[in-house]
Amino acid sequence: MVAGVLGTQMLVSLLWATQLRNNAQTETRSAAQHIAFSAASALRFFKSLPPKYRPLMLEQLHEMGGTRFFINVNREPVFLPFKLDEPLIRLVTDEVGTVLRRELPPPSRFEIAFAPVESLPVSDDRVLVQDLPDNWVQHILLIKPRPAPVLVIQTEIEPGNWLYLATVMPDPYFLENNNPFTLDRIVLQLITLAAVMLLSLLVVRWLTRPLDDLADAAEAFGKGDQPVLPPTGSREYVRTARAFSAMQERIQRYIEDREKLFASISHDLRTPITRLKLRAEMLDDPLARCEFHEDLDELDVMVKGALQTVKDSDIHENRTRVSLDALLGRLVRDAQLAGQHASFEPSGLSVMAKPLALKRAISNLLNNGLTYGQQVDIRCDEGVSKIVISLRDHGPGIAEEELARLYEPYVRLDHGRNSNRHGLGLGLGIARNIIQAHGGTLTLANHPDGGLLAQITLPA
Repeated sequence: MVAGVLGTQMLVSLLWATQLRNNAQTETRSAAQHIAFSAASALRFFKSLPPKYRPLMLEQLHEMGGTRFFINVNREPVFLPFKLDEPLIRLVTDEVGTVLRRELPPPSRFEIAFAPVESLPVSDDRVLVQDLPDNWVQHILLIKPRPAPVLVIQTEIEPGNWLYLATVMPDPYFLENNNPFTLDRIVLQLITLAAVMLLSLLVVRWLTRPLDDLADAAEAFGKGDQPVLPPTGSREYVRTARAFSAMQERIQRYIEDREKLFASISHDLRTPITRLKLRAEMLDDPLARCEFHEDLDELDVMVKGALQTVKDSDIHENRTRVSLDALLGRLVRDAQLAGQHASFEPSGLSVMAKPLALKRAISNLLNNGLTYGQQVDIRCDEGVSKIVISLRDHGPGIAEEELARLYEPYVRLDHGRNSNRHGLGLGLGIARNIIQAHGGTLTLANHPDGGLLAQITLPA
């Protein structure tokens, strides 16, 4: 956005500068033509005036005014030691020369130049404009509040007599118009740009801040919280916030309905299963009775496993700051008291979590590692805005193509069945659900030195 605003401002400034230059050239050309016609009239008048009356006319013009030019008659062209040369000056001199050549009879000799008034000679005996009486040049050449460049036109009206005309342009400071990027204009442009940028940032912040709130609410909802989004902001955001709140309510109702459904299933199935077991005892055929018991036991295990999955994945408790040293230390001590091999490196780290749920997830991973890998080493590391809990066992590991299947309910590999015949294959799925509810991830990989590595990544 900043680049777009800057690019647009630069493009507009270039177009504006081009237009200013074009306007300055048009106005300067028009002013030059006006001065040239006035100069041609003055030249024709003095050329037609008898030589004996010229000094009297010059004295009257010097004392009383009546023309825009300071006029003098010299024996030869006055040498101008300092001449100005800029694009607009060349435009004026070319335009004045064109008009004079058209208006004056040939052959006419003339010189046209701009000179600074501070060192401007007005006669062939090197008299400077500052040496003249104030009333001669005060309103013609000495412009207030600061000096302006003077246009000097010299033409030969007859052999040995050169008419000297000096004046300023209608806009004395016309040269400044050729540079649109003056200090004042640059400051104005910078102030305008800063105001536009500030206003744009405020508007963008007003539009995007609710999106940050929406992202935080979505993340919190994914962790099991119930954030409330105020429907304030732009019309589009209000619609989005209301849609998010409606979706949140629908998902929450679905979760509550699911809990009620599984509670009903638990209540409704236990009674007929128990009744079927009693009736199975009344069968005369021992083989049929045994098969009935096996089927009913399997059904009972499946029902309990499904209910346990729902229960363990959705533990209702508040989040609090959990010390990983205390939590992991207790789990490791319990394992060691049971005669199992587990180790833990204290780190001093802590996370915001549901204590019982997090303990359940890590306990499942620890028990799996101890059951199938004989020994588990635990360590915690701090990354950029995250905490990584690593549990490495010393078992045979798992084939790469089988790793993804371990999260599926009731999936047990051959090695697992041989090591633990009473497992249901639900522990990893429960652990992953709990970790994901905390906004984290659970990954499984084979360790380079052997065994399986389980890594829990949680927000710091």
